[in-house]
Amino acid sequence: MSFFNRFFKKDNSKKVNKPKQSKFLPPKKAVIEERFISKFVNNGGKFLYCETYSEIKYNFDQILNENGWLENDVLLLNKNVIKDYELQIKPSSTLNNSKCFITDCENLIASDGSILISSNQILEKKIDEFPNNFIVITDTTKLKNTLSEGLSEIKSRKEEIPSNITSIKNFNSAQTNVNFLSHGRTMKNLYLLMLEKGIN
Repeated sequence: MSFFNRFFKKDNSKKVNKPKQSKFLPPKKAVIEERFISKFVNNGGKFLYCETYSEIKYNFDQILNENGWLENDVLLLNKNVIKDYELQIKPSSTLNNSKCFITDCENLIASDGSILISSNQILEKKIDEFPNNFIVITDTTKLKNTLSEGLSEIKSRKEEIPSNITSIKNFNSAQTNVNFLSHGRTMKNLYLLMLEKGIN
């Protein structure tokens, strides 16, 4: 069986909405997680839920292997991603000839299944400048109910507020709904690995 058969797909999204899935998720987070996953998958994203750092590493390696991507095909701007998620890879730091961009994110928005990123992830570059393939690695603490809540959380942090805040939502060529942060963005082939980190 292909590794990609493990991804949540739009045609089996009912599995995401089944109450029984909540037994694998902390009760206070189950509803928001299921909302986000359902919206994200319906947007055309590929989602893998990971309970351990080992699962993050395994799934990440499988994505690279099945796409035939080598280390020098992978673009990484924020090196903390490797440290935070215990990855063993020596990626490229230049856009030239990169086939895949790996990053973390600011927040995950449950209301529309979008992903918020900023200058912390993409510097001052435009999304269109990056490879078509994204691998976003994040955790359940990044889940927010709405875009407004996600933006408010970013602004409430003690550190300097990042610039270039962008919403990634275009994972499907048939998608027509956009917001003021995502309008005009190029569609991306996006994989999301989400690590369980308990209840906020």
